[in-house]
Amino acid sequence: MKIAFASSEVFPYVKTGGLGDVAGSLPIELSKLGHEVKVFLPKYNVFGEEEHGLHYQWDIGEIQIRIAGLVRSVHVHAATLPNSNVHVYFVDCPHYFHRFRVYTNDLDEDERFLFYSKGIIEILQRLAWAPDIIHCNDWQTGVLPLLLKENYGWDKLFEKTATVFSIHNIAYQGIFSKSAFEKVEIKPEHFRPGGIGEYYGGVNFLKTGILTADMINTVSETYAQELLTEEYGAGMQNFLEIRKKDFLGILNGIDYNLWNPETDKFIPYKYSANDLSGKFKNKRFLLEHLGLPFNENIPLVGIVSRLVDQKGFDLFSYGLNRLMDLPVQWVMLGAGEYRYETMFGELAHQYPEKVSSYLGFNNELSHLIEAGADIFVMPSRFEPCGLNQIYSLRYGTVPVVRKTGGLADTVQDWKDSISRSDETGNGFSFEEYTSESFVRALQNAIYEFHNKKVWQKIQVNGMNKDLSWAKSAGKYVSLYEKAVSKMKKEK
Repeated sequence: MKIAFASSEVFPYVKTGGLGDVAGSLPIELSKLGHEVKVFLPKYNVFGEEEHGLHYQWDIGEIQIRIAGLVRSVHVHAATLPNSNVHVYFVDCPHYFHRFRVYTNDLDEDERFLFYSKGIIEILQRLAWAPDIIHCNDWQTGVLPLLLKENYGWDKLFEKTATVFSIHNIAYQGIFSKSAFEKVEIKPEHFRPGGIGEYYGGVNFLKTGILTADMINTVSETYAQELLTEEYGAGMQNFLEIRKKDFLGILNGIDYNLWNPETDKFIPYKYSANDLSGKFKNKRFLLEHLGLPFNENIPLVGIVSRLVDQKGFDLFSYGLNRLMDLPVQWVMLGAGEYRYETMFGELAHQYPEKVSSYLGFNNELSHLIEAGADIFVMPSRFEPCGLNQIYSLRYGTVPVVRKTGGLADTVQDWKDSISRSDETGNGFSFEEYTSESFVRALQNAIYEFHNKKVWQKIQVNGMNKDLSWAKSAGKYVSLYEKAVSKMKKEK
């Protein structure tokens, strides 16, 4: 199968969240299954050409693309995803993508990603490469299926090409004025009231993807069910209900080449489920690195996160006094809203032997926290999939999470498993979105931490759970096959 993978971020070139990890890993796993995959990414100026081995595609040359009545040039660069044979094609237009930021609040934000979407189609034409699937990701590529079917429907190259649209976080929808569709010459009927892209007088790129792609998915089974409800659907629940038979959840995986305590280059002591002694040493190393006192009987609680309400930091704020009274130490790595950055900065100052706070991004430290912490907390309001709880499971760091989205699909509560008498639990969870429930779940984890036999059982359960991309990639192949079959039937 030939698969064109369109994503506005791809690790290791650019990453602002989980989408970058998915786009940097899933294509490689698909390639390992024998499929031909090409990835398409804007050429931002937030990464260097030489460090990633980009080279100019002379065989494609300059492409002229019209948008908003103006013709702009596209040049194409290419590279290969590390440790793979997956080619990445970079859509290079300095006017739109050389802004030192991936996403902006600029007035032409709609144009930037409409231009990118047209660029993908035009590059495929120059390559004369007919994909079986174009896999679109999030609102930035939400209009691509419509463009392919209508604006480029004349091109026989794409007559057998189906589209899949993945929703990684429904909170981000790409809402613009109706002029966005006019800029790429989409039929007026699609942005008039009741049209495919129309949304409260403007246009919505996410809605467009939902209603025009052959198949739709999101990044966990529970999140897929949640998106059909008013509470979690963010205004899209009715449109997803219309497409319900074409909509499913596939849990994200992680790259075990990057996240594996047996081989992780960022941690000083390697370890495995059969020998956890290295984890104890990593904890000591991490605490010394952070300037916190080491005590083997005090659990270390880790946080690696965006500091925003979605991640549950309002619960943290409301329960702050009770959380600080718990017999634990804290290490936090992240950035986000000013109030939460300030909160953690003040906590580190107020509790210098109990709290360490690192504001910003630090890849090495994120690996050290996963390897050295005893407990990892993710009390999210909603969580499409979540990756850090999966990293934590792999590293024997017991997660405490809210039972929502991908957190519910990956973390099984230890107490619930005890009540079932199967002892398969790998963490602790809570359902009610309150600080009291969060504190109670964390207290349950702290209590079991002091029962070393039980604690090791919980750790090993998590470390032995297969949450690799190899498992999820096969489900994506099935999704692609359904999309192709559906498209053929409709024609």
